[in-house]
Amino acid sequence: MSQNLLFSFGLAGIVRCFLITSNFAETIRNRVEVSTPLNSWKRIQEGAFLYENNINPYSGDLYHENPLILYASNFLIRNASPFIPYLFVGCDLLCAFLLFRMAKVLIAQMFVGQQRRLKHYAKGTQQLHIKANDLVDIPIFVALAYLFNPYTVFNCVGQTTTVWSNLFLAAFFFFLIRKQTLLCCLCLALETQRNFYPIELIIPASLYLSSYEVDDDDAIDLIENTTFKWRNVFNVIIKFGLILTGLHIVSYCIVNDWSFLDSTYGFILNHRDLQPNIGLFWYFFTEMFEHFRPLFLFSFQLNATILYLVPLTIKLQKQPIFLATILIALTSIFRSYPCVGDVAFYMALIPLWKHSTVLMANYFIVFCFFLITSALGPTVWYLWIYCNSANANFYFGATLAFASAQIFLVTDLLFASNKRDFCLRHGLNRLNQLILE
Repeated sequence: MSQNLLFSFGLAGIVRCFLITSNFAETIRNRVEVSTPLNSWKRIQEGAFLYENNINPYSGDLYHENPLILYASNFLIRNASPFIPYLFVGCDLLCAFLLFRMAKVLIAQMFVGQQRRLKHYAKGTQQLHIKANDLVDIPIFVALAYLFNPYTVFNCVGQTTTVWSNLFLAAFFFFLIRKQTLLCCLCLALETQRNFYPIELIIPASLYLSSYEVDDDDAIDLIENTTFKWRNVFNVIIKFGLILTGLHIVSYCIVNDWSFLDSTYGFILNHRDLQPNIGLFWYFFTEMFEHFRPLFLFSFQLNATILYLVPLTIKLQKQPIFLATILIALTSIFRSYPCVGDVAFYMALIPLWKHSTVLMANYFIVFCFFLITSALGPTVWYLWIYCNSANANFYFGATLAFASAQIFLVTDLLFASNKRDFCLRHGLNRLNQLILE
């Protein structure tokens, strides 16, 4: 790591340590954009207190983390309570480091693959190629995008368990890119056990772990000349299933009760808590008639899980890391209890696709959307809750615009990747002709 990058890590750590020990920390922890019923540190403390006093924390509707988190957080609160804020800072910095190391390996792999296929690319497309200096720059951009994103900082200062989620996902990518199957599946299983939605990442993970390059000059697919050992795909999925099952058995041994499944997966899928957040669930389920609830619940959860999985997998099966990025972004938008920490993680992955972002058309509009809605949300919340001069419609309007900005970002990135693939085959002039037509 360069001295400038080390300085960036140090500065990011100092900023987090200063804020997490300041008077602003409590205010940030109470923000609905940061803390949700799933990741709130206050609920973690209350669950640990109940567990310490031999009361099942899953008997009520308060605690919704898995028993492994319960046991670990109880141990930390009992033995290292003064150091817990700094543990969150350390986990956040470690997450950025893992993303940096992952990006360094991935961009090198992509560059080598590009050099092998360079003779198949159309002329005049050099600006869409991965450059030699990208091998250094892109991993740094990824690290900086995570370290200094305000959403990431607020997520860390708020001491949400999303910090641990981001660490699990970063470790998942870190081991995935090195094709260390068991460690990759373990990290994904740990995150799936507490959040459910990342279970769909096993599809791009199994594709990547089972892929290999083929050297065929006559290959039809010039962009990603890759094939798969399909038997290995199913082997990876089976290993993941066994590890996830093992974690559930360990969890049962901790609390001697299977009720944690309903308090974690059941709570997420049924959306029992209608506390406002930056997602789309809470307003619809507050306003609708109760007899419509099963229909909307099924529709919303389908939209957040498998609706996009099959078509995107078919389209991006030879770009599994890009597929994983898109899936993480979509679940961050449409899940039951999203927070800004979820948004910050997939935004840190976008610099990996710098060679496609030159074809993005809406980045200025998206930036303005993020800027305005990030300021508007807390403003209308204050008007609604404290001044009583607004209502839930105002706040939902802000969160709906925030979700729309994310949708614009994801679709723009996806279309830019498709445009790049087309241009590498047919040239930039052909794309310009189609646009004019």
